[in-house]
Amino acid sequence: MPLTLVMINRTSGCPQSTLARRILDDLGVDYVEQHYDVDPAVRERLLRWTGFLSIPTLYVADSDPAQPISPPEPITPGTSPRGIDRGSMLTEPSTDQLLAWLRKHGLTRASEWVLG
Repeated sequence: MPLTLVMINRTSGCPQSTLARRILDDLGVDYVEQHYDVDPAVRERLLRWTGFLSIPTLYVADSDPAQPISPPEPITPGTSPRGIDRGSMLTEPSTDQLLAWLRKHGLTRASEWVLG
């Protein structure tokens, strides 16, 4: 079954979300955006998974885009999820972290991305 990349975001601007979106678009990676400030269920899931309204939070899903393919690796409550590869989920990644995570899930073969 094909995988779906889901990015949880908000409708107002965020520099990290803008960068993640630009990288995904430049690499031709298809993704679905969900906005926590529009959908209360998305907000609830984001808080349950990360403990914060941390964006962008990306995860890999299969037939149900509301759930990651596997539960994200746990983090200590109150710990920032920023940049932590939690298996099926990644929150607020750097460019290198995002590229490595995408490669791990077979969503890109790119080893680098250059701001163009």
